[in-house]
Amino acid sequence: MPTHPLTSPTPAGEAPPLDVQGLRKEFGDLVALERLTLTLRRGECLGLLGPNGAGKSTLMRCIAGRLVPDEGTVTICGAPAGTSEARRALGWVPQELALYPRLSCRENLEAFGRYHGLRRAALRAAADRCLEWAGLGDRARDLVGSLSGGMKRRLNLAAGLIQGPRVIVLDEPTVGVDPQSRNRIFEMIATLRAEGSSVVYTTHYMEEAERLCDRIAIVDHGRIVALGTRDALVHGAFGARSEVLARFEAMDERAAAWTAARGGLLERGVARFTLDRSSEISGLLQEAAGAGHAVVDVSLRRPNLESVFLHLTGRELRE
Repeated sequence: MPTHPLTSPTPAGEAPPLDVQGLRKEFGDLVALERLTLTLRRGECLGLLGPNGAGKSTLMRCIAGRLVPDEGTVTICGAPAGTSEARRALGWVPQELALYPRLSCRENLEAFGRYHGLRRAALRAAADRCLEWAGLGDRARDLVGSLSGGMKRRLNLAAGLIQGPRVIVLDEPTVGVDPQSRNRIFEMIATLRAEGSSVVYTTHYMEEAERLCDRIAIVDHGRIVALGTRDALVHGAFGARSEVLARFEAMDERAAAWTAARGGLLERGVARFTLDRSSEISGLLQEAAGAGHAVVDVSLRRPNLESVFLHLTGRELRE
C-alpha cells in the first residue's frame, strides 16, 4: 500500500505524535506487555492487529492514560500520557458505544464537548462541524435511542473527537455496522487524515487494515512481532513464494496431521502451504493422494496480510 501523501517523518527536534518506549505491564503472573516499543509518524494511519489476549487493549489503555505501566513511557506529542496536555492532544474512541440514548445527537456532542472544556460559540461550532462530518446534520435533534447502529457508531466517533485532537486512537470503529456506514466511517477517517491527524487503528478486518493503514503492527504475547507496510510484511514473511489453499474431502485429524507434517497450517477447514515455485503444486497434490487424502478444491495465490498474520501468530485474528 502506498504511503499516504500527508505521512512524513517527524521533523528533527519535534516530538512524534505518539511514542511508546519499553512498555511493560503485568497483571499478577500474566505479562500483558513485554518491552513494547512503537512510534507513530506524523499524518500516519497505523494499524494495530493481534489475536485476543495479545495485549492491544492494555496498550491502548496505557496510551489513553487509563492504565499506568510497570515500566516504560508513553508520550503524546511530547507530553506524558495521562497529563492534561496529553489528554488535550489525544482522542480515544473505544469499541463500546458511550452515548446518552435519551439525549439528541447535538445534546450528546455538546455534553462531550463540555467535558473537554469547550464553551459557548466554540462548543456550538464544534458540534456543528462534527454533525456534518458524521453525516448526521439532518438528525441533530433526533434522540440517539432512535438511531440505527451505524449512525450511533458514527456519532460515537464524533463525540470522542469533538475537541479536535491531533492523535486519534480508534478501537474497532466499524464493528457491527452495515456496509454503507462502514464506507462513511472510512470517509470520516480520510477527512481526519487530510486535516493532519495521526491515527492508530485497531480492527479484526484484514481488508480494512490493508485499505486504510500506511503501516501495520502485529502484536502477539505483549510484543510487536512485525511492523511495516503491507507489502513489506508480506515480502518479509514469504519473499517471492506462493500460497496454496487446499480443501480435503475429509478434514479430519489425519488430514490435520499430514498438513502439519508437510509444513502447512490447517485453518477454518482449509490447508495452507507456501511453495517456492508454483510448479511444486503438482508434487504437493501427488503427495496428498499418496497419503490417501482426496483434494476437492485447490487454489494458488500470492500471500496477503492474513497469510502473514497466521504465519507469525499461528492463530486467527478472531480467536
